[in-house]
Amino acid sequence: MKYELVVFDWDGTLLDSAGAIVRAIQASCQDLDLPVPDDARARHVIGLGLADALRHAVPDLPPEDTQAMIERYRFHYLSGDQSLMLFDGVLEMLQRLQAAGHVLAVATGKSRLGLERAFDHSGLRPLFMASRCADECHSKPHPQMLHELMAEFGISAESTVMIGDTSHDLLMATNAGVSSLAVTYGAHPHNHLLDHKPLACLHSVKEVDRWLQDHA
Repeated sequence: MKYELVVFDWDGTLLDSAGAIVRAIQASCQDLDLPVPDDARARHVIGLGLADALRHAVPDLPPEDTQAMIERYRFHYLSGDQSLMLFDGVLEMLQRLQAAGHVLAVATGKSRLGLERAFDHSGLRPLFMASRCADECHSKPHPQMLHELMAEFGISAESTVMIGDTSHDLLMATNAGVSSLAVTYGAHPHNHLLDHKPLACLHSVKEVDRWLQDHA
């Protein structure tokens, strides 16, 4: 087994949620009469901790309005998150990895409360042995999430792979000395992901599953 620890991002990697996040950011700006970012700018911040994401998406956001923006974002996102679906093949891929003996974990820009809600809705909780969230660690691309996960299981960086759909995921892996896989069906475009030199850029969950079967 080359990669004993397999760490997944959540939004845009396992859950088809990037579009919902973009819409929630834009609706929150409208609620507060702030400049509305275009789709590309709003998608770029997916994967960061929520406060960091909103500050990057809306550079003119007054500091005193940050909490109101967070509350409006949560209102809009949570009003529809129960309808979001896992990408096709995610459950089967994770079950196969678990059965093969890999340690599975999540490193996400979500809050702990948000990830627990997502675990409950998706039914994936039993498949993951650990997780780290942006409100209990430094936000990506800081390597703390991966460092803590590797330390928890005593697994080296050489035996760990990070799988994500954004440059924030890939930079976190680089900063932690960990290999990465990029998926192109989430938030960031293919060419942008290639700039960060992942082991591969994969275009579907099926391709991710096949790559892991062949190389992990």
